[in-house]
Amino acid sequence: MKKVKVFSTPTCPYCHMAKAYLFDKKIAFEDIDVSKSQEQAIAMYQKSGQMGVPQLWIDDQVVVGFDKETINQLLDLE
Repeated sequence: MKKVKVFSTPTCPYCHMAKAYLFDKKIAFEDIDVSKSQEQAIAMYQKSGQMGVPQLWIDDQVVVGFDKETINQLLDLE
């Protein structure tokens, strides 16, 4: 099983969509609220070079935004 982290904020609609999609597909993930953790926000930026959310880290691959096609490909869905 692949390790999935979702970096998000509570007010981001695409973050909610990404998490709901993973939940519907029964994909376990760690939800990281970067609005509450400056340390996690910095780590997110250092790895991806991006401040935008959502960011999904699927194993070592970074997906910025709710890119369903890339998420499906990395998680072997559909």
